[in-house]
Formats: sequence, structure tokens, C-alpha cells
Amino acid sequence: MDAETRRRRLKIALAARRALLAPGAGNALTARIIEDLGFETIYLTGAGLANTSLGVPDIGLVTLSELAETTAAIADATTLPLLVDADTGFGNALNMVRTVRALERAGAMAIQIEDQVFPKRCGHFADKEIIPAAEMVDKLKAAADARRSEDILLIARTDARAIEGFDSAVERTLRYLAAGADATFVEAPVSKDELAEIPRRIALPQVANMVVGGKTPLASQKELAAMGFSLVIYANAALQASVLAMQEVLGALRADGSLDRVANRLASFSERQRVVGKAQWDALEARFAASRKN
Repeated sequence: MDAETRRRRLKIALAARRALLAPGAGNALTARIIEDLGFETIYLTGAGLANTSLGVPDIGLVTLSELAETTAAIADATTLPLLVDADTGFGNALNMVRTVRALERAGAMAIQIEDQVFPKRCGHFADKEIIPAAEMVDKLKAAADARRSEDILLIARTDARAIEGFDSAVERTLRYLAAGADATFVEAPVSKDELAEIPRRIALPQVANMVVGGKTPLASQKELAAMGFSLVIYANAALQASVLAMQEVLGALRADGSLDRVANRLASFSERQRVVGKAQWDALEARFAASRKN
């Protein structure tokens, strides 16, 4: 399936408002597992990239080049539509132009942009700051102009709920849609009533973010589809699961000097090779070896 077909399918899926699940990946291995399990799309999480690649918190330390490199690695390793968390676009409207072009070249099918001050903070951290709505409007217009394909979706996220209140956050999203966003994302609503109100008040596709331990109450895919959400991000479920698994397995190794107690917590050697597609690489190697012999 070519890139344009994947972009169009993603656009159609969002329009259906069926709460499409988008698990987060901070690297290509996680993305391959997401595809292998049968999900329809992948979300490149900025927090996951910061945590897994740099070992730092989500406080705006990832660079555009690092994000584009990871985008390209995931796009090369998988066939699913890829949504990319571009944080604030790494600066002003001019920086946004470069960000969109770089991520589109790298293989992004949708790009999420937020209205925090640069450098940003995780949406569920305290002490966030946001830029004026008019400045975000300019950045969105720049992003829309910069994309080479109109099927690249722009998702505008607002963090205004924690700073200016819920009504202001909704008002901002309406302005962002008018500026060219294809979908909007009110980050960190604090109740299910607020969650349900978002799709009622905003006509175009909406994104929900389910963060275990975050400010928003968790809701199921069925509940969120009934509310009218188009996309549901589980940005760091895989990351949180992997942290716990590593702590359990390596903790047992440190304590016992062996893995006997936790052997059932490990994927087999053959399963690991299957997930990374070793059989396909072996077939490719054999084909080229045969051509040399001829």
C-alpha cells in the first residue's frame, strides 16, 4: 500500500468517528509489535521518544532531527499510517514550515502540533504555559501551507484546559480548525462530562488521550466512540508496560543471579526474530546470493 493510500485511509477512518485506537511507539520495534497485533495506526509519541531514546522526561529536549530520524525508521519498518507528535513545531511559524516538511519527507501521515510555549512539557505535568491563540493560528496556517500533500493531516492540540479553563480550550480548538487543522485535541480534560462535551461542541474529528495515572479519567473505546471521538491515543501504554517488565526481569536477575524465576516473562528467541522480520531478511539474502552464483 503506497503512502497516499495510507493517508487517505487514515482520513476516512477519522471521519468515521469510531474511536480508532492509536498505541504509542517511541521506536521502530514497538511500532512493529503494534502492527503485528493488528492495530490500524501508530502514534509516534514524543514522550516515549524522549524516555526511550534519551532517558529524559518529556520537557522539550527532543530535537527535530531526532524526531525525523525516528519517524523515518518507523515508516520504513511498518506499513501502517503514522501519526507523529511534533510538540510545538520546534519554534515559531517559520520553524513549523521546516518541521512539517521534514516529517512529511520522513513518512508522517498526520502531524500533531500543540499550543504550549517552546520548550513544552508533558500535557499531564503541572506548570505548563501556552502561547496566544493568534500565534498558534499563524503556526497552523504555516503548517498547512508547508505540506506537499493535502492528505497529510494536521492535528491541533490545546493545553488551555489547565490554564484558561475548559470553555477557553474549546474556543481555541474552533479557531484552530478555522485556521486549517483537520482535527483537534483538547489535552487533559478532568472528567468524563468534559470528555463527552468536546465532540458535542466541535464538529470536526476529535482526539482523546488516555494516560494511565494522568488527569483525564480513563474511558473505553466503546464509550469514546459513543461520545463521538475519532481517535484515541494510548501514547505510552507500551512504554509503561516495558518499564515494568524490565524492572521485574532485571530485578530478578540481580537478586537471583539467574532468570529461572522469570523465564515465563521473556519472549522466546524465535519470537523475537519473528517480530523483527528475520525470515524476510534471510529470504532477501538468499535471493542476492543466488544472483551472485549465476
